[in-house]
Amino acid sequence: MQNTKMPPLMYGTAWKKEHTADLVEMAIMSGFRGIDTACQPKHYNEAGVGEALERLAAQGIMREELFLQTKFTPLSGQDPARIPYDPNAPLEMQVAQSFEASKRNLRTEYVDSLVLHSPLFPYSHLQKVWEAMEELCRCGSALRLGISNCYDVELLKRLYANAEIKPTVVQNRFYAESGYDIELRAWCENMNITYQSFWSLTANPHILGSKTVFALGRKYDKTEAQIFYRYLCHKGIVPLIGSTSKHHIDEDLAIFTFELEANEIADISSLLEA
Repeated sequence: MQNTKMPPLMYGTAWKKEHTADLVEMAIMSGFRGIDTACQPKHYNEAGVGEALERLAAQGIMREELFLQTKFTPLSGQDPARIPYDPNAPLEMQVAQSFEASKRNLRTEYVDSLVLHSPLFPYSHLQKVWEAMEELCRCGSALRLGISNCYDVELLKRLYANAEIKPTVVQNRFYAESGYDIELRAWCENMNITYQSFWSLTANPHILGSKTVFALGRKYDKTEAQIFYRYLCHKGIVPLIGSTSKHHIDEDLAIFTFELEANEIADISSLLEA
């Protein structure tokens, strides 16, 4: 086991269903090294990720070379007909049972990152779940911890202050309704917390269709999506990318063949603040 560094792009596996194994295999063989999944049968086929990992190992890409991230999803985010743990168990047991299911699904003894899929309320419930996640971290089953769908910077600060093992990942939807988490991202940067974005393209057609991004695409001979993903990486954001075609996956990986200039980064940032 080794503490794999988080790559600058993560392959997102939500909604891939029966195609999950094939798509994860294609993404990793193309050059991705990070995989995001969850123990949430409603939206993820976590076992499909495990199948892909086994196939990849047979082709020489070993588990230790990859950054694998999964999530504990509270009851509020689960399909009542397919809950992967005992819904009547205490919260700490729900976390433990979910993680055991993840290990079976993924065919691994550890994950590089374990993320709480969404905050729980009241806060005492969030604290119980976080403490259960800390236990998994202490025994080496999870190498780091994080939280997703957390848009309240004060809640994040409270969790950080109370946690013995601090969150080092925040994964949020990147959209205008949250103000693009500008304040929260600034705080994360100060605390060395990696901010991961999802829904980065879907939520932002107005940015992708802007004159600014179009002009940069022409200048660098890149698509609008490539320009925006490159911008996110320049800002220290790790985007989750769920492309399902080899062509788009290759385009995603090609964003590191160019760099935006400081004034161009500032021009795109101004679109987020409009």
